[in-house]
Amino acid sequence: MGGTEARDGTGGTAASNNAGGTEAGNDAGGTDGKRGTHGTAGPPPVAPAALTTPRGRRPVVAALMLGMALAAIDGTIVSTAVPQIVGDLGGFTVFSWLFSGYLLAVTVTLPVYGKLSDTFGRKPVLIAGIILFLVGSLLCAAAWNMGALIAFRVIQGLGGGALQGTVQTIAADLYPLKERPRIQAKLSTVWATSAVAGPVVGGLLAGYADWRWIFLINLPVGAIALWLVVRHLHEPARPKTRTRPCIDWAGAVAVFATGTLLLTALVQGGVAWPWLSAPSLGLFAASAALAALTAVIERRAAEPIIPGWVWRRRTIASVNLALGAMGLLMVAPTVFLPTYAQSVLGLGPIAAGFVLSVMTLSWPVSAALSDRVYNRIGFRLTAIIGMSAALLILLAFPLLPYPGEPWQPALIMLLLGAALGLFQLPLIVGVQSTVGWAERGTTTASVLFCRQVGQSIGAAVFGAVANSVLAARLLDAPAPGLPDDLDAVARALEDPGALSAAATEHLRRAVDAAVDYVYIGAAGAAALALLALVVLAPRRFPVITETGDSPDAK
Repeated sequence: MGGTEARDGTGGTAASNNAGGTEAGNDAGGTDGKRGTHGTAGPPPVAPAALTTPRGRRPVVAALMLGMALAAIDGTIVSTAVPQIVGDLGGFTVFSWLFSGYLLAVTVTLPVYGKLSDTFGRKPVLIAGIILFLVGSLLCAAAWNMGALIAFRVIQGLGGGALQGTVQTIAADLYPLKERPRIQAKLSTVWATSAVAGPVVGGLLAGYADWRWIFLINLPVGAIALWLVVRHLHEPARPKTRTRPCIDWAGAVAVFATGTLLLTALVQGGVAWPWLSAPSLGLFAASAALAALTAVIERRAAEPIIPGWVWRRRTIASVNLALGAMGLLMVAPTVFLPTYAQSVLGLGPIAAGFVLSVMTLSWPVSAALSDRVYNRIGFRLTAIIGMSAALLILLAFPLLPYPGEPWQPALIMLLLGAALGLFQLPLIVGVQSTVGWAERGTTTASVLFCRQVGQSIGAAVFGAVANSVLAARLLDAPAPGLPDDLDAVARALEDPGALSAAATEHLRRAVDAAVDYVYIGAAGAAALALLALVVLAPRRFPVITETGDSPDAK
C-alpha cells in the first residue's frame, strides 16, 4: 500500500517496480512505455508487519466495512423520509435533487480521488473522505431549508466519492489475489444490506424520531471508522523523489464540470424538462464541448486525472465498458421492480422491498465462490458465463404470468443476484490484479465511475421507455384523465377507490407491460456487456504476480 509498488498487504512482493508492470503482449493491452505513476524506480517498500497477518488486518477491514456502509446506506436512507423533510422544510419542486446532487458529487469525484490515492497514498484520501462525509452529515442535520439541505447533500457526496473508490482500492492492497474474493464478498454484502436497509431505517427514524437523525446516526459510525483508519492503517514508507508530485488541477476541474453537466442532463431530462427542450439540448452540447476540452487538457498534462492508458489497455477498457453496461441493466430491478411489485402484484412497500432484497442474498454468496470458477477457467470466461445467465434471466421476466405470484419475480431476482455476483467480482478482482500499486487507485476509480455513469444513463433511458409504453397503452383507456407516467400511475393505484375497476385493471396491465419492456432493455444492456468482453477483453488477464518479476495470466 505504498511507494511505487508495495507489498500487497500479505508479505508477498509485487511483480514490478514500475506502476503497471509489464503486460503480457499486445493482447493484454501492451505498455505505455512510461515509468510508474510517480516516476520513481528502486525497490518496493515493505508493508508493515501488522498488516501481513489476518489479525493485523481485522481492524482495517472493519473500518472499510463501516466506510462502505456509510456510502451505501446514504444513497437510499433519505427516500422514505422525503414527506417529512418536505413537510418541515418545503421545496417540493426541487426535492429530487436530494438524490441527484449526492449522486452527481459521488460520480464526478471518483476519478479525482482515484488519482489522488495513487499520488499521495490511500490513507490521507480515505481520512479526508470520511471527515468530509461527516461534516456534510452534520450540516444536513442542521439544514434550515431545502436549498441548504441539497447543498449539504452535495458535500456528503464529495466525501462519499472518496469512500467508494478508496475502500475498494485498499481492499485490493491488503489481500493477495487468492484472498481478494473474501474481502470483496464482505464488501458486497455490506453494500447490498445497507442499500436494502436504508429505506427501512429512514422510515423508522422519520416516523418515530425526527428526519434529522437520518444524518446524525452517521456521526458515531463514521467516527469509529475514522479512528480505526488513523490507528490501524499503516502504509509503507514511500520512496523519496527529487520532484514533487504534480497535480493536474485543470484536469480535475474539467472532469468535474463535464461529469456534472452530463449527469445533470441525464438525471433531469424527461423529468424537470422534455428531452428535446432547450435546457436538455444545451446541457448535452455543453457537456460534449467540455469533454473535448478535457481530452485536450489530459493529453497535455504530465500526470492526468484520467490517463490515456485507462482506455488504451484492452483489459481495463473492456472491464470499464462491461461494468458500465451492468450499471445500465441494474436500473431495471432496483428502480422498476418495487413499482411492479406494488402496482401489479398489489404488495405493500415492505413486501415489495423483500422481492428486490432476495437478490442481495445470492449475490455475495456467488461472489465469494467465484474464485473457484475463475481460478480454473479465468476471469473473462467466468464473467461471460455470469452475464450470459443474467441475459437469459432478464429475458425470462416478461414471460411471467399476469398478475402472477410474488415468489415468481423473487425467484428471478435470486437467480439474477447469483449471475451478477459471478460477473462483477471476477472483473473487479481481475482488473485490479493487472496493475501495480501506483495505478490501482486510478483503475478502480475508472471502473466504479463507468458503473455509476451506466446507472445514470439507465435511469434516463429506461424511464423514457417505461413512460412511452405507458402513454401508448393508455391511449384507449376506459376512463378519461388517467395518468400517463409511471410515478403518477403508481400514486393513483395506491388509492384504488378513486378509480373504477376497469380503469384500475387497465393501469395495472399498462405498468406490467412497461416494466416488461424495461427488462427487455436490461437484457440488451447485458448483451452489450457480453459484447465488450467477447470482442475487446483479452482471453487471459495479464495478472501481476506477487512472487516474481513476470506477469501471470488468468
